[in-house]
Amino acid sequence: MVRMDNLLRQPEEILAYRSLRRILASKPKTLWSVIPTDSVLAALQVMSEKDIGLVVVMERDNLAGVLSERDCARRVLLAKKSPETTSVADIMVRNVVTIEADHTFADCLRLMHQHGIRHLPVIDQGRVIGVVSIRDLLSEAVRHNAKIIEELERERLTIFTSTA
Repeated sequence: MVRMDNLLRQPEEILAYRSLRRILASKPKTLWSVIPTDSVLAALQVMSEKDIGLVVVMERDNLAGVLSERDCARRVLLAKKSPETTSVADIMVRNVVTIEADHTFADCLRLMHQHGIRHLPVIDQGRVIGVVSIRDLLSEAVRHNAKIIEELERERLTIFTSTA
């Protein structure tokens, strides 16, 4: 018989304590980036081709900023600037909120909520290793809850079949 107390023995089995390193392991390893001198149009093309909402802006292997689709819409289109001639450096967010890879799911949610952001670059030993989005965290929560429900159903069936 499967017991619920067996499901959640280790802290990392509890969703709130799951490390970002573990969450990133289920994502593609590619970090999509642009450089500050790229045009906003080029950055938007990368985001469109890769179906992502944010790119990191890298300068000599260092994080220089981030650029989201929302930044492009608000700081270029609504400002009536040309995406072809506006550089990423002109509109990127420079004071980037980041999180270390060893932090947890709960830490990430708390930081995103506190700063009102949807994407967080994840840092490991001073280098950007990925970006976690609110969608990634939601997917992780859905997978986790599906596993718990499956185990509860299995335990319930075991209890009912053993008493019959």
